Amino acid sequence: MMEQAAIDREVEIDAPPELVFSFLTDAGKMIQWMGSEVELDPRAGGIYRVFIREGTIARGTVLEVDPPSLFRFSFGWEGSPGALPPGASTVEITLEAAGKGTRVRLRHFGLEDGQQEQHTQGWDHYLARLRICASGGDPGEDLLGEEGAE
Repeated sequence: MMEQAAIDREVEIDAPPELVFSFLTDAGKMIQWMGSEVELDPRAGGIYRVFIREGTIARGTVLEVDPPSLFRFSFGWEGSPGALPPGASTVEITLEAAGKGTRVRLRHFGLEDGQQEQHTQGWDHYLARLRICASGGDPGEDLLGEEGAE
């Protein structure tokens, strides 16, 4: 059995936890920072499905929701043979007040060795976009993984 790897990222956002939490659990707000289509039922057992681009669809199940401090869901890639299957890993996002803003901690568990770098780059990209959106800005078009994009 391969060793399980985890990602642990943290950002501070200039917005209250309730507002940041809404960007995690409201499909209309999530689409501003992640994906071009979002199907989300933010309650235990609900669907988590984000269309990033053609051939790249994140899918899992919502595991736990505790507003405005915790959002946990299973995670994997739909229709990508050899990749992390849907629901094969777990993402846990916790929020806590930090001054006038929010400290967001994302932990992604259950990755196999070799999957960590790609997922770390992806989460760094999306946490930066979340920070911009939740603070009232516009992160622009999401170009992650597109030809010529950083």
